[in-house]
Amino acid sequence: MHAQPLAPSPSVSGRWVRAGYWTRLLPLLALLACVTRVPSFTRPLWNPDEGYLAVQARLLAQGGELYETVVDRKPPLVPWLYQGAFAVAGSESLTPVRVLAVLAQLATALALASLARRRWGDAAGRTAGALYLLVSVGLNPEDAQAAGFELFILPCTAAALWCADRRRWGMAGLAAGCAFLAKQTGGAVLLPVLWLCGVRGGGRGGLLRPAAGAAAPVLGAALVTDPGGFLFWTVTGSGTYASLDGSGAHALGRGLANAALVAVACAGLIPPVARALRAGREGAGGPGRGTGTTADLWLWLAASAGAVAVGFHFFGHYYLQLLPPLALLAASALHGRPAHRRTAALRTSACCCVLFLAWGLLAPRTELDHARRLAGTVAGRTGPGDRVLVWGMHPETYWLAGRAPATRYLTAGLLTNYSGGRDGSRVGETYAVEGAWEVFREEMATHPPVLVVDDSRGKPYGPRHVPGLRRLLDAGYVRAGTVDGAVLYVRGTGGRQGGSGGIRVPGPASPA
Repeated sequence: MHAQPLAPSPSVSGRWVRAGYWTRLLPLLALLACVTRVPSFTRPLWNPDEGYLAVQARLLAQGGELYETVVDRKPPLVPWLYQGAFAVAGSESLTPVRVLAVLAQLATALALASLARRRWGDAAGRTAGALYLLVSVGLNPEDAQAAGFELFILPCTAAALWCADRRRWGMAGLAAGCAFLAKQTGGAVLLPVLWLCGVRGGGRGGLLRPAAGAAAPVLGAALVTDPGGFLFWTVTGSGTYASLDGSGAHALGRGLANAALVAVACAGLIPPVARALRAGREGAGGPGRGTGTTADLWLWLAASAGAVAVGFHFFGHYYLQLLPPLALLAASALHGRPAHRRTAALRTSACCCVLFLAWGLLAPRTELDHARRLAGTVAGRTGPGDRVLVWGMHPETYWLAGRAPATRYLTAGLLTNYSGGRDGSRVGETYAVEGAWEVFREEMATHPPVLVVDDSRGKPYGPRHVPGLRRLLDAGYVRAGTVDGAVLYVRGTGGRQGGSGGIRVPGPASPA
């Protein structure tokens, strides 16, 4: 008699099936993540947030202290990521950070695919991962292609829901805490995590596990930096910035415009989600497949919408938080529907993706070109060890010029409350960050900048609107020319005079 071959055990068979699924899906999602991020590699930087982070990372590498000599209204995770990338590959280019952004997008897509597959099956997993990457570029390229704070929120929020779906409450809270450390609004994902914990029998005591998990990294970051400074800069010190007074119509217009862009990008997702909502459909599943409803996903979407609205600025990159829950809701809505519906959603999303990628590749570089010309001038008129003051909203000038800022306040916004989200209301010294002007005056007296660049260009934070800056210039600086509308001032009467006209603009200070 011949021995019958032994059949593989169910557990071994299941592992082979899972391995085969991911072996096929991972390369496809990785390729899609790379393709959708191609425009991000085509220019030195995309927006002032990247410039701010690059300058912060350099200052930290030179011994600066976060929330002391290096300040911003954001938590520390993304500045640390930039600092780490620069330590490995140098600070002359954002390419290493761009690579981290691709990996962040891929990690987000994989977490969403895994979550959707657990709930609704293999096809739903593939759909969720692909749809997310396709719609992830659906904003102005300055928002979608930048390696900014919101982009690094996304893998943390997806991981939080992934862990909560598997009842790993402590890890879910930990991921939510890391999302907060990328940017405060990332903590909104804790709401659906706590809801899942409650409905799945975690009980009142069980809610302590995700809450404690979320608190642990936040408290750790506060202790590693400066607890008082961390609390002030990330929570209590932004009251005037978050106010809508005087800028309601301005902010509303921006919010509607960015919402329209997201709607275009999600043209393949919105119809199936709307049909499912009208029909009262719920995600398929069962006790062994995770939750059988999509209530937590709707709660995640609502919490993310609230995060977009916090601060009433409605910048485009804020809307990135909406995309992961939208991709999962679309995967749920397409589950059990005819295959051609899923194909249509993917095809429509791919077509919209191509349009946004073309926009990213062809977008004008007006402000970037201005910053590079200005940086070349700054580098040409100062030495490597000189401190300069760029009075404007483009901190990337410091990074491109390779010069250290004369103050910890890298933009005029922290000293006047001006931002791109305002129309000029509530702008001035009165609305500055509490205590900022006292510190600024001390810095100017201790280490006066060799060169001051007024890059306000007619904005309401220019010297004629800000007595503190005007006194500084009147007391020790003389006008030395202009570059692209920015006015240069040198210290004392011994500086090189440029007259009232333009001055020679040297080439870029670095390969960036």
